[in-house]
Amino acid sequence: MPSCSPDCCLLRPGEIIKIFSEDGMGKVVEIPADMTARDLCQFLVYKNHCVDDNSWALVEHHPALGLERCLEDHELVVQVQTSMISESKFLFRKNYAKYEFFKNPLNFFPEQMIAWCQETNGTIPPSQLLQNFLNSSSCPEIQGYLYVKEMGRKSWKKLYVFLRRSGLYFSTKGTSKEPRHLQLLADLEDSNVFTVITGRKLHSAPTDFEFCIKPNKVRNEVKELRMLCAEDEQSRTCWMTAFRLFKYGILLYQNYKIHQQRKTLLSHFSAPVRSVSESSLVAMDFSGRIGRVIDNPVEAQSAAMEEGHAWRKKSQQRMNILGSPSSLHPSSLSGVIHRTQLWFHGRISREESHKLIHQQGRVDGMFLLRDSQSNPKAFVLTLCHHQKIKHFQILLCEEDGQMFLSLDDGAVKFTDLIQLVEFYTLNRGVLPCKLKHPCTTVAL
Repeated sequence: MPSCSPDCCLLRPGEIIKIFSEDGMGKVVEIPADMTARDLCQFLVYKNHCVDDNSWALVEHHPALGLERCLEDHELVVQVQTSMISESKFLFRKNYAKYEFFKNPLNFFPEQMIAWCQETNGTIPPSQLLQNFLNSSSCPEIQGYLYVKEMGRKSWKKLYVFLRRSGLYFSTKGTSKEPRHLQLLADLEDSNVFTVITGRKLHSAPTDFEFCIKPNKVRNEVKELRMLCAEDEQSRTCWMTAFRLFKYGILLYQNYKIHQQRKTLLSHFSAPVRSVSESSLVAMDFSGRIGRVIDNPVEAQSAAMEEGHAWRKKSQQRMNILGSPSSLHPSSLSGVIHRTQLWFHGRISREESHKLIHQQGRVDGMFLLRDSQSNPKAFVLTLCHHQKIKHFQILLCEEDGQMFLSLDDGAVKFTDLIQLVEFYTLNRGVLPCKLKHPCTTVAL
């Protein structure tokens, strides 16, 4: 059993927790009873030499129920584990969208879904939107139609639903808010909101945008779950985000401020945090009779760029030796070095790429690259923009007897995928947004 070595984990004996990565591999760690999800993620980043970009999360996953949710940073991991059965598990995963609603609240809360108490007269300015959700004395509510699965049955009903601090209600008479017409669907205090990951077939859901409110006391009883369905992804995100805000309030904002402070601190580094062995490397110049250490950082950067250009030139020469361009597979163009990149996922399907991006947040600029299934001589860039996932085919093109890669019919050409990703990280080009967040998985 691995032992904890950073300061936060040189700890008194505690509980045994098993963490899984996306490939199904698990790691057992011993943590104290008061360890939060945030601290456990930091420990796993340290132990597994992950890039510390402040976007890792711990996910509560229930395969038997087909549910999962991202733990809030302040939640105690051991306490959450007590509500899980043996089949349930924790996953270590990226989540770029955990606090996105603090940055772009208007994208998360459509005007037609928000109602305010009479004192406001409907005059809440956009800048005050989140403040009123966080302020316990204000009384915003989310309203709209949802499909609600009848308890213990397979049928669904379309009801007008209201989410308030006191709970989730539906109206027995159209859109009426009169107390005599409202019935409680679910309580917030002793429940959590989950994404349904089994697809619409298991519960005969009317749409793909299913979510669930699960009481903490419920272990493995599907009939006690409150299954809900929205009309679209934005509506589902609105309901689930509002649930989190009503349940945790100012705690979420405090988590966000800590998140921002860490992000600012990490941005002071010119490169991602590396392991001790990598940090001990130095730049060397071997152009003379003997090697020398390059102390000047500008000269070191220039030398690195020259080395990169030389590598690409050699790669191109090797390609020319291999044979005619028409007989080349894209992998011949740049070897297989792109397959070592965190953003490259090989021969996964379109559906699998959608699943990965959905799991990690659906924020603008999230992307991955994969082999094309329809064209063996091409790659595909899968990109998220405005919560929609788009696919761009990267094709081989020839110019003056040389082969290049391009996703805009040769207007901009690249010698390899790494160069392509670097370019579109800095330039939007023909894409709807720049590449920003690589969709990655980690092996524990």
